[in-house]
Amino acid sequence: MKNFKLNMLTVALIAAGASSAAVAQQTTDASEQAKEDNIEVIAVTGYRGSLQKAQAIKMSESSVVEVLSAEDIGKLPDTSIAESLARLPGLAGERRNGRTSGLSVRGFNENYVGTSLNGRELLGMGDNRGVEYDLYPSEIVSTAVVYKTPDATVMAQGIGGTIDLQTIRPLTAEPTLTFNANFEQNGTSSGNPDFDNSGHRFSVNFVDKFVDDTLGVALVVSSMETPRQEQQFRGWGFANVNLARNEDGSFVNPRRATDTVDVPEGTVVSGGHDSFTRSAMLERDSFAAIVEYMPSDKLTLKFDALYIDFTENDVRRGLEEGGAEWGTGDYTITGVENGLVTSGYYDGFHSVVRNDARRQEADLMTFGLNLEYELSDDWTAQLDMSSGKVEKTITDVESYSGVGRAGIAGRPLAARSWELTSTGVMYSDHPTLPSVDYTDASLMRLAGPQAWGGALNPIERFQGQPGFGPDTAQDGFVNQPIFEETLDSIRLQANGYVDWGIITAVETGVVYQERSKTKINNGAFLTAPSWPGDVAIPNPLGVADLSFIGIEGVTAYDSLGLYNSGYYIETDAALLENGRFGDTYKIDEELTTLFAKFDMNTEIAGMMVQGNFGVQVVNAKQSGEGFSTTSNAQGFTVATPVSDSDSYTDILPTLNLSVEVADRQYVRTALSKVISRPRMDNMRPNAQVTFQFNDGNILSDDPENSPWGGNAGNTQLKPLEANQFDLAYENYYHDNGFFAASFFFKDLKNWHRNETVIADFSDVYIPGFHQSSDATGNQPPALFVGGISQVTDGLQGFVRGYEFQASVPFEIVHEALDGFGVVASATFMDGKLDDGGRVPGLSEEIYTLTAYYEYKGFEFRISGTKRDEFLSETRGLSLSLATVEDRGAELWDAQIGYDFSESGIDALDGLRVTFQVQNITDEPTLKTNGADVRQVTEYQSFGTNYMLGLNYKF
Repeated sequence: MKNFKLNMLTVALIAAGASSAAVAQQTTDASEQAKEDNIEVIAVTGYRGSLQKAQAIKMSESSVVEVLSAEDIGKLPDTSIAESLARLPGLAGERRNGRTSGLSVRGFNENYVGTSLNGRELLGMGDNRGVEYDLYPSEIVSTAVVYKTPDATVMAQGIGGTIDLQTIRPLTAEPTLTFNANFEQNGTSSGNPDFDNSGHRFSVNFVDKFVDDTLGVALVVSSMETPRQEQQFRGWGFANVNLARNEDGSFVNPRRATDTVDVPEGTVVSGGHDSFTRSAMLERDSFAAIVEYMPSDKLTLKFDALYIDFTENDVRRGLEEGGAEWGTGDYTITGVENGLVTSGYYDGFHSVVRNDARRQEADLMTFGLNLEYELSDDWTAQLDMSSGKVEKTITDVESYSGVGRAGIAGRPLAARSWELTSTGVMYSDHPTLPSVDYTDASLMRLAGPQAWGGALNPIERFQGQPGFGPDTAQDGFVNQPIFEETLDSIRLQANGYVDWGIITAVETGVVYQERSKTKINNGAFLTAPSWPGDVAIPNPLGVADLSFIGIEGVTAYDSLGLYNSGYYIETDAALLENGRFGDTYKIDEELTTLFAKFDMNTEIAGMMVQGNFGVQVVNAKQSGEGFSTTSNAQGFTVATPVSDSDSYTDILPTLNLSVEVADRQYVRTALSKVISRPRMDNMRPNAQVTFQFNDGNILSDDPENSPWGGNAGNTQLKPLEANQFDLAYENYYHDNGFFAASFFFKDLKNWHRNETVIADFSDVYIPGFHQSSDATGNQPPALFVGGISQVTDGLQGFVRGYEFQASVPFEIVHEALDGFGVVASATFMDGKLDDGGRVPGLSEEIYTLTAYYEYKGFEFRISGTKRDEFLSETRGLSLSLATVEDRGAELWDAQIGYDFSESGIDALDGLRVTFQVQNITDEPTLKTNGADVRQVTEYQSFGTNYMLGLNYKF
């Protein structure tokens, strides 16, 4: 049997308990090697210890990987898995509502990244396959390995890469009982009277061995409450200033400009906004158990289970107001710069006061059982079984109030000036007219002050009447999608050492996996019981602060509480909105994978060469159930059940080679074909018909302006596919220092695209319903064709990049600098799709830097990450996901701490105290209308977070 060459550091760290999927198989041999060579096993602790462990694993791998190792049991270098992973080279974190949650690997967001727990694919809690990494407790993670190049044994593949989160192995871990306590405070005061800005996090880790060290048990209990404060300006977009005039010289739209302001043709102006002060509290209780048992030298059993109970409550209170050209009356332009209106004022409008609330509830349960049996000295068989389930419900309530219901005469008008700034629009008093005090609860009425979207009378609607008119209004809405997802798998494999020339080991087997995901897209119109009148706000809570946009605030009340109490009259939105059944579906997926990997180990021209080659043969069967929707003559939704299915086989070869060109210097190269499974929301078989009740569309003879339209899913989508090449150089010049440079190229062979095809809608035409209402009489549509949008296969493109990284301990400069060091990386990428589109999550430049100092128990770190703009997603209408441009961010965090084990004070031995500051510079999240950074469509500020942590280890 031939073994790869182990250097002293690798042996020492493996023997000390460094854990990874690859290294775990080498632990026994490495320990024996350490004994034979009389190598001292070094106890490494603290941040430098985590860097050393990660470096040892990275060095021993044949694949191109990045590694994250916990400093100690239950303690990652940062406060969440997402933040820690985001610091690795080639990875980038994405903040969502103030927390780093999403991750991109080599330019591909988490929907194109495989994620596993102990080698088994991990369910997410989102709308698709992507994992929201901040929801998984860091206390359970010992090591995370990011496979940038896969081998044939990695099942949870993705075009971006694979992130494998690994728990400890209690039979090889140090027994411990550890308590963690963190107290959190946000630097921004709560903008809402019913939320505070403080939280906590507690956890207990227990690891021990029993029955003569043949039974190992690890238990983790973690509970957290973490606050979030946010100030958000969200613009609707930018409208062209209408310069058309009537015969009398007045503007067609009720606008005017001062004599001193020139408004060139093509000038755009902010079209409205809905801005909020948001407060949230995330609560997560997690329980994890790992049991490892060796009843004999030949048999090892390992069981692990994880349960997460996740709840997040948040409120968004503020104003929704139409802007110039979109929803206001007269307005005056007072400033224009390079085709953009920069200032002006409105003469009067009725603002919609929003008291929105969202509650997200999710439960995740996953467990796995692994049996490993030694067939002989060289061969081992494994059986691995796992099952996981996620249930998630989002209840999102919109509640409208203001100075009175739409259509009621005598309501006061709000007048206001505005100025465009780098953070959005800032408002101030009108030069001559009064405004409205929305903080005065006695003035506010619970009713929709605008009839946007078609005023709705649910009672008349149920009676079959049109129910639309200028004197009725919708008073709110609730979206309540329900998700359920299950994932079961079984894996049978055999590992063996062989002596087949340069082939030293074989791993082969079969994996069967069943996955099912269901979404029920519930929703309802909400009407106050006082309809057709209005009513005072029930139980006002106080004032929600909007001073960040120049407005004092609005009256706050508990809309979610009103909804849950049955206060509102509900009308099922599925009666009227085709998209409800059109986005209700079930997707089933069966994957059978045959795999084989062959390890290579040889010496060429005095250089050690190791690596592997292999193949996966993946047979997929996928099916979908859903609804095809249209409307009948009364405007009610007609939903017809539909289904579709497909099956196919993919062959995925892999090759990884690592050549030790000099002592502890490696050149690595890899070739592989990789896939990402299709997004599950795109796989629905649903189709829905839309009709624009607009005379401009109905009378048009242009197919691109047709009133007919629709969209459809595609159950027959094939996986996204890429052929990729990697080349890397790594130099491990010190036990705690290395530098590396790598190049990668991903040739995208099958990317998914949105494609619009012209279809005939004659079969769904209803005379007397699909018609115009202009002065010439009710006219049928000029066309019976229109476009249907669908996601299809076949798009091609590429992504390529360069990664540079270094870990530098300053002790190599002078011994007086022992304890100082930096870890830094820079990633440069470019890529495009053949249709001119962009890859979601790709930033052209990403930088990370961590500077640290550790000495006799004292530690200090400051870390920064910076990424360029990228395509992201946000929740749009009906909580559906919509593509947006994220301008990127530069985030800085710091941590200072002291380990009293180094103090010599026996009474404090085992105590560690840390103080962390996150988002030191209060970096905002910025989204814009295309490339013009002046056209701000969203600006979010989250405040700085402070955390005091206590860690006590027995």
